[in-house]
Amino acid sequence: MDKDRIKGKVKDIAGRIQRQTGEWTGSTDDQVKGASKQIEGKVQNIAGRMKDAARDADAEMRDDRPVDEEPRRKRPA
Repeated sequence: MDKDRIKGKVKDIAGRIQRQTGEWTGSTDDQVKGASKQIEGKVQNIAGRMKDAARDADAEMRDDRPVDEEPRRKRPA
């Protein structure tokens, strides 16, 4: 799991808490900052997921054939 996924989730949760606290206290500033932090966390989480997917796809491609095997070529028709 990519570290950006974890950091993003933490920011998302912290943003939710700050936004909710702002709603309870009537602080528009905290609501806006919390919502902003949530969005930042969600974007960071998505970036981490993309990194994981790329890493998994690369690993899967490398596992399909042995390293010393030549790529398969199409036969002429």
